[in-house]
Amino acid sequence: MAQHPVIAVYPGTFDPMTLGHEDVVRRATQLFESVIVAVAAGHHKKTMFTLQERMEMARQVVRPYPQVQVESFSGLLRDFVVARGGKAMVRGLRAVTDFDYEFQLAGMNRSLMPDVETVFLTPSDKYQFISSTFVREIAVLGGEIDKFVSPTVQQRLTEKVRSLGRE
Repeated sequence: MAQHPVIAVYPGTFDPMTLGHEDVVRRATQLFESVIVAVAAGHHKKTMFTLQERMEMARQVVRPYPQVQVESFSGLLRDFVVARGGKAMVRGLRAVTDFDYEFQLAGMNRSLMPDVETVFLTPSDKYQFISSTFVREIAVLGGEIDKFVSPTVQQRLTEKVRSLGRE
């Protein structure tokens, strides 16, 4: 019997994608044959970047990983994962504070998708404190963000802050 590749979905808003996100993607590629970075339309959050901008940045960041695709989704994540044949959902855990929320989310997802496993990956120590929210705040306040995001994301974030007249 032919073995099908295991497809993992890494969902998030990625507003913007940080080096921590990129590290989780890299780790996921070592475990799964195919990884889909699923960029949420962000109906529940006000995002700094449009969906199209977030997808473009994610595509630039994951370019070194040929087995990674970037797609967008809206609505229930379950519908997206099932439609793509996903067997695993990747979630990044930075600290103990993330765990409670992520554990509850994994339980809810298990009830919605019993055939899909949630896999928690921790980024490298140097990325554990990075969040998109912190990066956006630092950028808006004129701080250095080069240690937290890729050069392409840094450029886009700097341009966005300038266009919003916040610099």
